[in-house]
Amino acid sequence: MLINVVEDNLNLNRMIKTYLEAEGYRVQSFLNGKEAIENIFEEVELWVMDIMIPDINGFTIFKKVKELTPNSKVIFISARNQDIDRVIGLEMGCDDYIPKPFMIRELVIKVNNLLKKPKEIQNNIIKCGEYTIDKDKHKVYINDSQLEISSKEYDLLLYFMENKFRAVSREQVLDSVWGINYFGSARVVDNTLRRLRNKMTKLKIQTIYGYGYRFEGVND
Repeated sequence: MLINVVEDNLNLNRMIKTYLEAEGYRVQSFLNGKEAIENIFEEVELWVMDIMIPDINGFTIFKKVKELTPNSKVIFISARNQDIDRVIGLEMGCDDYIPKPFMIRELVIKVNNLLKKPKEIQNNIIKCGEYTIDKDKHKVYINDSQLEISSKEYDLLLYFMENKFRAVSREQVLDSVWGINYFGSARVVDNTLRRLRNKMTKLKIQTIYGYGYRFEGVND
């Protein structure tokens, strides 16, 4: 898998490249936005980009990446005190965000979570802790016992499991699970999620205040 790194700090750029290559990824690194934009192509699986690039900021690069290669994933990095950057990045649809300063290993974990397909997803069977989704039978189990959940609860659970570790907005969930032609209240997401949490108490779904959610697996 090929990763493009856009970071104008030379030392940090080199460290990120070194750590990611040690994980087995191919890495191209750029110190400015112009070179980065010239290297947007479908083969790039993931972009790790600083927002505050002197010549072309990360938001502009992001828009170009999504225009030309909409399936490429993006992790934004930015200064810790720039909370507004985090909110804007998530609203634009980035897959994750990490504030500076950070441990490079933390970034590596986020990259692995996005790019390495979970081993628990095989042959239309999704396993997560003691929970199992059988996509062919449209059923959910805890250990060997079937859980009684509604059709929309099932659809919501499946959406979260197939987007594990990804920050998703309430609007993204609504469009994906209820459809773009749904005109009811967006609160239906919160209400359905609340019922799902009551039935599957070990689900670890983080609420991102003012944005949406991130599914992180199950509690031990």
